[in-house]
Amino acid sequence: MAQTPSAPAASDSLYLEPTLLDSGRVSLAQAEPAVALGALDGRYRPAVAALVDHLSEAALNRNRVHVEVEWFIHLCENSVLPGLPTLSPEQASGLRQIVLDFDSAAIAELAQIEAVTVHDVKAVEYFIGRRLADLGLDDLKPLVHFACTSEDINNLAYAVGIRDAVLDVWVPAARALVEQISGMARESSEVPMLSRTHGQPATPTTLGKELAVFAHRLNRQIQRVQTTQFLGKINGATGTYAAHSVAAPDADWQQISRQFVESLGLTWNPLTTQIESHDWQAELYADVARFNRILHNLCTDVWSYISIGFFRQVPVAGATGSSTMPHKVNPIRFENAEANLEISCSLLDTLGATLVTSRWQRDLTDSSSQRNIGTAFGHSLLAISNVAKGLERLDVADDVMAADLEANWEVLGEAIQTVMRAEAIAGTPGMDDPYERLKELTRGHRVDSTRMQEFVADLGLSPAAHQRLSQLSPATYTGGAASLVSHLD
Repeated sequence: MAQTPSAPAASDSLYLEPTLLDSGRVSLAQAEPAVALGALDGRYRPAVAALVDHLSEAALNRNRVHVEVEWFIHLCENSVLPGLPTLSPEQASGLRQIVLDFDSAAIAELAQIEAVTVHDVKAVEYFIGRRLADLGLDDLKPLVHFACTSEDINNLAYAVGIRDAVLDVWVPAARALVEQISGMARESSEVPMLSRTHGQPATPTTLGKELAVFAHRLNRQIQRVQTTQFLGKINGATGTYAAHSVAAPDADWQQISRQFVESLGLTWNPLTTQIESHDWQAELYADVARFNRILHNLCTDVWSYISIGFFRQVPVAGATGSSTMPHKVNPIRFENAEANLEISCSLLDTLGATLVTSRWQRDLTDSSSQRNIGTAFGHSLLAISNVAKGLERLDVADDVMAADLEANWEVLGEAIQTVMRAEAIAGTPGMDDPYERLKELTRGHRVDSTRMQEFVADLGLSPAAHQRLSQLSPATYTGGAASLVSHLD
């Protein structure tokens, strides 16, 4: 998702004033309300808005406040420093209320502080410090951000935000889509359909079985995502608890760190440099990208089925399919999804490759990279939404599929030559060269039902084998396809 940056310092050369446009044109950069630069914060905002609470810049700052507040409370609860008072329930509640009250005014205040500090995490420290006097804690300002490097706060804030975005937003949307596909698979489990391998007519299947394959594949990736370990650390400038140990040598800082990280609902990483190594993020993004690519495969298959008439698209009242060809209903939902899945995968792949590397004990490549996490998930979520809407507007054209099957009797060649092999093993004479005989009959030729049945009748099969094959048609040659859909249950 596109992020809303904090207000920069006037001297920050990374932020440039909008240039004036040529005479007579109004600069859209000056428009009120602000015009979105990215599509996710523009035309597609409704589809991805739920991610703003977790992966926007404002959400990151709120989560930083959350981590700083909980660290403050944790230090007091564990009396890690001589003279630390025990917080009253009202004081602890008041500290947590800072997080609950984080709103547009708080966002603006933080931006004003950062314009002076030119440091986002330091701005959060000062933001919290301003509120301690009202809680009777003004003398404990030094405890805010105690023994922390910025990455102690950032890694935990990102982990909390990513976890909540994934488990509360992305996974439910992905699961709902998979259940939608599964429902379609169950409804069409017995609808016969000609397969195409290498684009050529092949052994028939059922539409439901093919949809079930995608539901099964997608569900496996969701299960992997749900088992992600969201790691965190709070151990100082190079991961050694050096400042902690000097300030409070008698405290068990590793245990304090572990308890704190786990109290946030994260998994403690005991061995890091200044940064948490982000390996878990790379693992997560690989799983989400794999989900994306499987969903992309579904889109291309459904698009192709639409193009040959296996699905009919239900027109939306008043909608325009083509600006010049009124007869068309374009499969735009699936095409839109393809594009967004590709963008999402590109970002996820880049994040996964970039975040696992940091020069020596720290560099800042991850800082810029991680600001694109919301964008990566936003494009995936948008694609999921489009696929769901596209599937809702499909009707199964079982008559078209039936006609396609009837026009391709040659696909029974596989069944006949396999039965001939079984007959040969059982001792039935005249079953020589079954593959070659079926190849001569079917390759490069269209074979109708009459010709196929004549061929079967002349083979000299056993009565039982002859009966099975004489009753077989492309529409009934689907094996156990229908029953395979039950594996979704």
